[in-house]
Amino acid sequence: MRPFSPGSHFAPATAFTIKGKGDGDERVRYLPSRVKATPFDSLAGDTHLPKDWPSDSLLYPLTGNSIGMQVSLPGLLVCAAILLVAYYSRGMLIIGLIASQAFGATAVMTLSFLGGSSPLIYTLFAGLLVTAVAARRRIWFDLGFVFGSIGSIWVLTSLMLYAIIGSWLFPRFFAGQTTVFVQSKNRGTVVEDSLAPVSANISQTGYFILGGLAAIALCALLLHSNRIDQIRRGFFLWCGLHAGMGLIDFIGKTAGAGDFLAPIRTANYAIISNAVEAGFVRITGPFSEASSFASVSLACLAFCYSYWRKTKSPLAKWLAGILLFLSILSTSSTAYVGLTLLCIPVALSMLQSVIRGKVAREEILIIALMVVGGTAVLGISLYKAEALDPFVRLINSTIINKADSGSGHERTYWNVKSLQSFLDTSGLGVGFGSSRASSWPIAVLSQLGLFGSLMIVALLYVVTRGLGAVREWVDAETDAIVTSVRNAALASIIAMSVSGGSADPGILFFIALAVVCATRARARRGVAALERSVPAPGHATVNVL
Repeated sequence: MRPFSPGSHFAPATAFTIKGKGDGDERVRYLPSRVKATPFDSLAGDTHLPKDWPSDSLLYPLTGNSIGMQVSLPGLLVCAAILLVAYYSRGMLIIGLIASQAFGATAVMTLSFLGGSSPLIYTLFAGLLVTAVAARRRIWFDLGFVFGSIGSIWVLTSLMLYAIIGSWLFPRFFAGQTTVFVQSKNRGTVVEDSLAPVSANISQTGYFILGGLAAIALCALLLHSNRIDQIRRGFFLWCGLHAGMGLIDFIGKTAGAGDFLAPIRTANYAIISNAVEAGFVRITGPFSEASSFASVSLACLAFCYSYWRKTKSPLAKWLAGILLFLSILSTSSTAYVGLTLLCIPVALSMLQSVIRGKVAREEILIIALMVVGGTAVLGISLYKAEALDPFVRLINSTIINKADSGSGHERTYWNVKSLQSFLDTSGLGVGFGSSRASSWPIAVLSQLGLFGSLMIVALLYVVTRGLGAVREWVDAETDAIVTSVRNAALASIIAMSVSGGSADPGILFFIALAVVCATRARARRGVAALERSVPAPGHATVNVL
């Protein structure tokens, strides 16, 4: 549990007075609604109080009533800024939704009636997108066109219905028959408990359904008119914001100036923004922790690298370099494992180019940089071996010894118990939001069960396949954008497979699903129109003079 103050990352819900025993010292502090403390609960050893406060402080309710909903002013200001930029970028809804992903710990509000859930700002933009499409005059025609053109939307809709039913039914049907990991009602930490309905069944399912509806709405817009350029501008704005705020966070912490981005971290999360790993300051950017920042960095890096390789864009090249730098310095095991896995297709692509005898200039540049970097490391180690000791300690603590650490043992235990809950429920799952895991595939299996997992796999296959055979029927720019968006979503899935705790694949996955499916449908429609316009053999008209 972290310090409570009106300006902290915890959105205030209930005011409390913290008093020292017998010294008359009394200060007002705020406690998140999810932590239900009672009078005379000792905070010693559980909360980092200010140094000038007695260690035997007690907690007294000041108001006694929690606020049902509290709006975040920084969150609203960030939303207004994104809307303004997106409006002048000629794509307010699509660009705004994509760019809002850069703010991973900025909440719009805090909902105490849902266990202190704090929706991030992307939920506002997703809601605006869905509402704007639903308000169109031809909404039923658009929906019919979407469901008639894209078969994957039927799978997505079935999955959404299954998630809703499962989140309500399974925690009640299998109540007490297995154990799950949930947020503690009293301490704000993850604890092991018997399966039962929790507020996360509503909040997590709501986020998942909102993502699915956003995908359907985005398909309707992309099928109606060609908005692929808005997708490109939105992703570059997202990557630019992420890289810029990452650099600001890195420079501020390295220079000892403090955390510049603390005011925009308003989500009701456990914020770990000032941690140090093996002597290195961990980069969190606008996110709650280094692993979350690293996950998004990998997705942005995959987009920029793919777009650079396809189009030779200088902007994409420089952004990819900055994002690679930030990913390495994030000191997150998620970043290092994710980078290793992402390097596999890159290496295979280069090997294929070498076998064909057609090595591109960009590939030569990458190989040259790797050689220079390896030579530099070798030279430093020979000249002054101890100079690399901090980096060796970093690698040991984040990768080599990670599994043997307390955190590693804890997360392994989460995954084992999540798999056990899958078996205890006969493969049906515990329901969306009922539990936490430490790997996205395991979370999907334990929460959605076998049937839901198969539908997730089907959607994941659609995204992985990308344009497939219709690639030859789209222009080079569209191919580059769709491929880059797909790779960004797959990189995000890889990162969540390392450290993801929820079954929700995230809004980026739904955006990529919509972009891939809508582009394929438009390409097929173009091919069909072309075939109708060309007369069949033997049916040519003859001009009679």
